[in-house]
Amino acid sequence: MTVSASPTPFADLEDDLVSGRLTDILADIAEEAAQLILPYWRTGTPTETKADHSPVTAADRAAEALILERLAARWPQVQAVAEEATAADGLPPSVGEWFWLIDPLDGTKGFIQGRESYTVNIALVRGDAVLAGVVTAPALALTWRSTTPGEGAQRRAFGEAWKPARVRERPQDATALVSHSISDEDAERLAGRNGCRLWQGMDSSLKFCMIAEGRYDAYPRTGPTCEWDTAAGQAVLEAAGGRVVAEDGRPLAYGKPGFLNGPFSAIGA
Repeated sequence: MTVSASPTPFADLEDDLVSGRLTDILADIAEEAAQLILPYWRTGTPTETKADHSPVTAADRAAEALILERLAARWPQVQAVAEEATAADGLPPSVGEWFWLIDPLDGTKGFIQGRESYTVNIALVRGDAVLAGVVTAPALALTWRSTTPGEGAQRRAFGEAWKPARVRERPQDATALVSHSISDEDAERLAGRNGCRLWQGMDSSLKFCMIAEGRYDAYPRTGPTCEWDTAAGQAVLEAAGGRVVAEDGRPLAYGKPGFLNGPFSAIGA
């Protein structure tokens, strides 16, 4: 008699990942969160300041509550590390082998100022590697996702079909994307260090997605970021043929102390 092995607690999650269902579901969740966020945008929604001096709005909190509820309903066994929950309750002392990294509204400063480049980020991490991710830009009505491992990245406009996304071959006038928070001098230096003659400022994880779909070429970052700022964008960009590397040249890793990133570069071709 053959005795079959008992399924692991993460068997359903692994099946969803391999089949491609996972990012289909994550995309729907992120777009649902986008619909919660949009009524707050450009309406003068009140802003609070968190302990780390970063801003937060009711839109951040409403989107995160929805995302956490949807993820727990589908995959209750997977731990979630989400920006606003950690701001309120502190960082978890440890994480399991599998965990979510969630930024319900990345680019809150730009969101408050009425800019379009804010995003919803949901990523799945196993060990120290990001396996899958979805980024939604509510104001642009666009979503990007990694697909089945090894099968590339995709983009869709809300309500439309998925289309392939792929990094471009680096042109002669390669262009870097940089944070709005740095000076022109620092932006020019960072762009040049990454082989780019031109640069442009942009908020949020949208920078990863713009590289993933072949519009830009690099995103260098020296200032601090949290892991939930980068994980979903890294998943999309890596699926599209790009890479995100730390100072040592290795892929940017996750589950680090404090969930903080050091300097990194997101690169297309």
